[in-house]
Amino acid sequence: MEAIFQGYLDKLSRLDTQAMFNSDFLLTWEKTDQELAAVFAVADALRYLREHNISARIFDSGLGVSLFRDNSTRTRFSFSSACNLLGLEVQDLDEGKSQIAHGETVRETANMISFMADVIGIRDDMYIGKGNAYMREVSQSVRQGYKDGVLEQVPVLVNLQCDIDHPTQCMADMLHIIHHFGGVENLKGKKIAITWAYSPSYGKPLSVPQGVIGLMTRFGMEVVLAHPEGYEIMPEVEEVARKQAVSSGGSFAKTNSMAEAFADADLVYPKSWAPFAAMAKRTDLYGAGDFDGIDALEKELLAQNAQHKDWCCTEELMKTTRDGKALYLHCLPADISGVSCEEGEVVASVFDRYRTSLYKQASYKPYIIAAMIFLAKCQEPQRMLQALFERGTKRWLK
Repeated sequence: MEAIFQGYLDKLSRLDTQAMFNSDFLLTWEKTDQELAAVFAVADALRYLREHNISARIFDSGLGVSLFRDNSTRTRFSFSSACNLLGLEVQDLDEGKSQIAHGETVRETANMISFMADVIGIRDDMYIGKGNAYMREVSQSVRQGYKDGVLEQVPVLVNLQCDIDHPTQCMADMLHIIHHFGGVENLKGKKIAITWAYSPSYGKPLSVPQGVIGLMTRFGMEVVLAHPEGYEIMPEVEEVARKQAVSSGGSFAKTNSMAEAFADADLVYPKSWAPFAAMAKRTDLYGAGDFDGIDALEKELLAQNAQHKDWCCTEELMKTTRDGKALYLHCLPADISGVSCEEGEVVASVFDRYRTSLYKQASYKPYIIAAMIFLAKCQEPQRMLQALFERGTKRWLK
């Protein structure tokens, strides 16, 4: 067996993954350090199999059900790719064409779509206090269905982005970082700046900055959250970050200066998001059906954003980072000044210089999602990976 692949198996053998079997993946901070390490190891192993033309199909049939309540390209295709890699067919749940539009309950929908489903992926990120709670209700419903003998198996749930966290994105970001710096052991003391950046649109979810500080503080990194006054994120996630930074030997700091955040940073992640207070207000307006109020809030927020056009990732700011060579990160699509918009999150020259790196960053997401599913469905992941390697089924005939 190749030494590289054997290394992934050896790493898995030292990790406790038993609690991941038949469990959901909803928030990174609900998982142990060993469980996160297992996701990274399995993701790398699955990528190795595909790169060496070895099938990773652990299913002969079954569904991966996807429900996207917000627009998506990267995450939607990553979920489909992950399911296909493992042998599942994907079925999208279009709420507008389902009985949900006629008032069908969450419990009923969850069971009706799950008769032959092994995983359900949900993206529900726009409404504070709603998305993650909805995912948990779906999970509880299918588990009750299994307990009642309605379902032959428990479909596990993967959070493809909610109002609190974006675990598949942030785990993909972290695996990219781990490979870039040559191993997780090299991350301690590295400074990462997650900063707000100007966008000509409003209402971007909070879950990326929250997910980043909720994960990066697990690795002994110096995590700095920067934003203009009034662009706060969820305070409970900040508290999670503070506690984790103490436990890992790293740090968590906040500033209202983009320049301060960039200074001597090893990694920068400039990304726009809507203020927590505004997102909470919008949730209330939608709940009340006040669409005039929503329109007024949008105009107010666009005007507020326009006061901070100087929050942009420029060449001048990048020069202030560690040796002027910080790793630039973005979940994509970025608002690129002079390209996708007149003024945006990043200038074109910075984005173009890191384009290949950004695409590599995005490429880890299908494998991260597949690893989450794999660990939820395989009670002995190390043995299953070894069996796939030894079986050696060609994914395609050359």
